[in-house]
Amino acid sequence: MKPSKLYEALHALIGERVPLHIWGACGVGKSQIVSQVASDLEYDFLDIRAVQLDPVDLRGLPRIAADQTEWVPPKFLPTSGKGILFLDELTSAPQMTQAGCYQLVLDRKLGEYVLPEGWVVIAAGNPASERGVHFAMPRPLRNRFVHLELEPDLADWCRWAVKAQVRPEIIAFLRFKPELLHTADATSDANAWPTPRSWEMASQVLCGVARRRKTQLLSGTNEFEAQLLDGTVGPGAASELVGFLRLFRELPSVDEILLNPATAPVPTDPSAQIAIATALGRVLTDSSVGRGITYLDRMPTEMRVMAIRDAAARDTAITHTPEFVRFGVEYRGVIQ
Repeated sequence: MKPSKLYEALHALIGERVPLHIWGACGVGKSQIVSQVASDLEYDFLDIRAVQLDPVDLRGLPRIAADQTEWVPPKFLPTSGKGILFLDELTSAPQMTQAGCYQLVLDRKLGEYVLPEGWVVIAAGNPASERGVHFAMPRPLRNRFVHLELEPDLADWCRWAVKAQVRPEIIAFLRFKPELLHTADATSDANAWPTPRSWEMASQVLCGVARRRKTQLLSGTNEFEAQLLDGTVGPGAASELVGFLRLFRELPSVDEILLNPATAPVPTDPSAQIAIATALGRVLTDSSVGRGITYLDRMPTEMRVMAIRDAAARDTAITHTPEFVRFGVEYRGVIQ
C-alpha cells in the first residue's frame, strides 16, 4: 500500500476506532503519516515506544485504597479528549510487553484503566526481514489488528517533498533515478542506504553545506559534500547524486530563466530538463507563474505539467491566476 492509500485508509478507519498495525521497512514514513493524519483531524498524537516499556509499565503500579489494592495507570495514558495512541516499534518489544497490549488494543482497557471514547490505537513495526531488534508478534495480538503494509512510492514522496521544502536537487535526482528512492538490502551490513527518510536527511546535508559555504571558505568543498552524502544515502547512491549535482549546478539559474523566459537556454538532456522543471516548481509564485509558463512552453509537455503541478501544490494562490486557469484548460487531461 503506497503512502497516499495508507493516508486514506487511516482516515476511513480511525473514526470507527479500528486498531491498525502498519508494517514497513525502516525509513519509509510510517510514523510520519500517522502523525500527519492526527494533525489533519486535530487529534492528539501520543507516540509510545513499546520497546522502551516493561510489561508492568502499561498496567501501572498497585496502591492500597480503602483496604483494597488498586492499580494506578501510568500518567502517559490519556484520560480525556480524542487522539491516536501510537504504539511504535511494537515488534521490537519483548513478547511479554506485547502481551500487555492485548486488552488495550481490542477491549480498549487495561485492568481498571479505560481508553477514552475518542481515542484509537494504531501500532507500527518493521518485519523480521529488516534484521532489526525483532520479536515475533503473538498470534492473539496479531488477530486484534487490521494489518497494512506500507511501501514507498515516488509520486507520493515527491508530492510530500515539494510541500516539505526538500531541496529541488534531491527531488529532481529521484525523478531521474526513481529506483534509488528505496534500495535497502536487508542482507547488507552497510551503515547508510537510500530510503525516503535518508533522502530528506540528504536535503538537510546540502542545506548545511550551502550555509557553511556562504560563511566560510571551505577547501575541497565538493569532496566534503560527497563524504557527507556517502554517510547519508550510501556510496553508490551518493556517487550518482554527486554527478547529478555537477550537472544541476551548470544549468541556467532560475533567476535567469524568469528574467528572460523567452531566450534563456533550454537543455536537451532529459535529466537536465527534469532538474530545471523541478527547480521552477519550487520557486514559482502567483506573480511569476506567467513568465515560468513562457519558458516551460519551450519544454516537453511532461516537464511543463510537472513544474506547474509542483508549484500549485506548494502555493495554492497560483491556481487562482489567469495563466494557471488557461494552462489547466489546455492540459486538463494530465494536470490532475
